[in-house]
Amino acid sequence: MSKRHLILLLMCFSVCRMQAQDVVFSQFFAAPLELNPALTGLTHAPRVILNYRNQWPAIPNAYTTYAVSYDQYFDKVNSGFGVNILTDSEGGGIYTTNRIDFSYAYDLRIEGDIFLRGGLEAGFVQKRLDWNRLVFLDQIDPITGATDGSGNPFPTEENQPDNLSTIYPDFSAGVLVYSPVFYGGIALKHINAPDEKLLLTETDFAQRPVLYSVHAGAEIALNSSNKNASRAFISPNVIFARQADFGQINTGAYAQAGYVFGGVWYRYAFSNADAAIFLVGFQKDVFKIGYSYDLTLSQLSNQTAGGHEISLILNFDESALMQKRKKSRDFNNCLKLFR
Repeated sequence: MSKRHLILLLMCFSVCRMQAQDVVFSQFFAAPLELNPALTGLTHAPRVILNYRNQWPAIPNAYTTYAVSYDQYFDKVNSGFGVNILTDSEGGGIYTTNRIDFSYAYDLRIEGDIFLRGGLEAGFVQKRLDWNRLVFLDQIDPITGATDGSGNPFPTEENQPDNLSTIYPDFSAGVLVYSPVFYGGIALKHINAPDEKLLLTETDFAQRPVLYSVHAGAEIALNSSNKNASRAFISPNVIFARQADFGQINTGAYAQAGYVFGGVWYRYAFSNADAAIFLVGFQKDVFKIGYSYDLTLSQLSNQTAGGHEISLILNFDESALMQKRKKSRDFNNCLKLFR
């Protein structure tokens, strides 16, 4: 057995003793509904976002995540509405999570240019286990591995669970305060601590822990242009997240000049350095596309090959029709990196 497969096997055994954790997108600005439901509806016209994340590609079929979302703001009710669909595949589909969430945010002026947003999210989650693709210790021969000389798998004495999938409701909430120069928010995901177990026996490790996150940032203009195409700014930001006994701090900055944007962040996982994140992207008219790479800084750096992430945002506020209506220029806040 190669060293990298041995590491994956050990990690799988470790996961059996851990509570489940959420997917973490490095391009948090391109996954706003994942970060905080209060970020729902930051554009007057529809905003459609596609996300793809491949974590630890050097380990075959480790973690792959796909997501698509739609959201929009409606002036008449001062509210944003959105829907987010996510699929997370572990071990090439051995363990799969499918999720659909519906989110709502209400915008309220506190005083002057300071606003408060409250967000709610409700959805359903399906967890599915492909039992036939699992390999147990009693199926491994020291000489031939998991198959005999003819390539046939060895039988196992492990009993298949009665249920190989589970579906449960999931609820989240968040708040966001913002102005033309700063923003700050708090989000609580899985506030109902849903039960994810497949076995009928009671266990202390089957609940999805509540995910607490605090995020903040600012926008520093680098020129005085009012034209979106030539506007230049830098947005320093920080995210603190904790779920059960695991947590991380992500700090860095996003910058944009004209059609080009980029960013650098450092992610620290409390007990060790996790990754350095590098971003580059292009934005023109309704299209915004970004690519980021996670450079692993922990002891797994030689085994994982980091992580790749691609995002595509279709912001129809930047369409010719909306430009004529001047709706896309009505925003006077520091949330441009999310658009």
